[in-house]
Amino acid sequence: MWDIDYTLLRGGGVTTKAWKAAFTEVTGVEWRATPNFGGRTDTDICTEVFAVHGVTDCTHERFFARYVEAIHEIKHEFAVHGYLMPGVREVLARLDADPQVVQTLVTGNHPEVAAIKVAAFGLEGSFDAEIGGYGTDDSVRATLVRRCMERARAKYGEDFHPVVIGDTEHDVTAALANGAQAIAVATGAPTAADLTAAGAHVVLPDLSDLDAAITALTT
Repeated sequence: MWDIDYTLLRGGGVTTKAWKAAFTEVTGVEWRATPNFGGRTDTDICTEVFAVHGVTDCTHERFFARYVEAIHEIKHEFAVHGYLMPGVREVLARLDADPQVVQTLVTGNHPEVAAIKVAAFGLEGSFDAEIGGYGTDDSVRATLVRRCMERARAKYGEDFHPVVIGDTEHDVTAALANGAQAIAVATGAPTAADLTAAGAHVVLPDLSDLDAAITALTT
């Protein structure tokens, strides 16, 4: 179960740009404060943004509809301003070759935005997106992991050994809450010490050491 932002890739500020534009268009309120997006769900962030800006007459659904449209309008910018994190393509390819592994996404992003981000870098073929957990499933990150596990069980008719890979303490605690293996990469704002303190089973500096990454993810 892969997190996207700062784990697989950096979006180069494209989603923040779309958030601001969509928010102002939908609510008529000037954007005043950018929240901390790291490791959080879009539902949680949207609730905070509405509260901070005093918005009481807009729904999450209405905002997300315009937000997704805004992302589609500027999706070409992901490949221009963003980039893959070290080793990602090689690790995904190695795991793709293992018939015992099913890769998917557990991300705070809206599902359509998640699909656009990974497609911008040609990664979409690595993931069974149907069973993923997404930021519109719930405001709580741990619930996204649980939903993903439920969807995988329903589709494949068996239980998997769940592994969550992310760059924040939220990813780690969400994994632990569901009995999943928590693999952390210190490629975002939290340090390796932060991720260890949160309870990660393994902390990697990044995914550039292919053998070390595969060992952590498959044992």
